[in-house]
Amino acid sequence: MGQTLRFGVSLDEDLLRPFDALCAERGYGNRSEAIRDLIRKALVEASEREAGECAGTLSLIFDHHIPELTKKLTTLQHKDHDIVIAGMHVHLDHHNCLEVLVLRGAAQRVRKLVDILCAVRGVKHGSFSLTGTGRGLV
Repeated sequence: MGQTLRFGVSLDEDLLRPFDALCAERGYGNRSEAIRDLIRKALVEASEREAGECAGTLSLIFDHHIPELTKKLTTLQHKDHDIVIAGMHVHLDHHNCLEVLVLRGAAQRVRKLVDILCAVRGVKHGSFSLTGTGRGLV
């Protein structure tokens, strides 16, 4: 870990007040901890735009009664089996299922698979949460 450096940040009071409330709500001991997390998040998101490796979770909500939908989603996942690290299928109610996939691989391939799965007819909602692979993060 490198040397800790200090720098000043100027914020409008209307922005600082809700930021302080958010810090308290999330349990940060001070603003610096929160700012470090925000910087790390921004760096992870920037790394996705590069050709590097990324990891993340994709959550899909769909109605399993739609004919062939589950089969189509599974087939698409198998085409990129090296990117789909793990999956979990949960029955939310009589119609709706939640599928959570852990993805890892080349950022462009991961993003392409996310877009394809979210666009499948019958998927009601898809949400991708990007995280880092741990490399290059402080």
